[in-house]
Amino acid sequence: MSEVKAIRCQISGRVQGVGFRYTARERATDLGLTGWVRNISGGRVEVFAQGSEPIVQVFLTWLQDGPTAARVERVDEVPALPDGRFTTFEVRP
Repeated sequence: MSEVKAIRCQISGRVQGVGFRYTARERATDLGLTGWVRNISGGRVEVFAQGSEPIVQVFLTWLQDGPTAARVERVDEVPALPDGRFTTFEVRP
């Protein structure tokens, strides 16, 4: 089994009010990732995702575009420590 990789990202652009969080949860769940997604100040979205490195990379590529109605301008990614508390991928308020 692959080592668990975790990332934390802030996505900028037209990413709030376009279904970004819910679509991200669907995509992450389909890929078998765990973590969360939430809106943050400045009209951005923040994501914590973890899983096998190749799958995290697939999700990161998806974040570059997001759902159809989104217009992603920038994805700032930083490595994170894996967190074993997560068993699902959730939308946070």
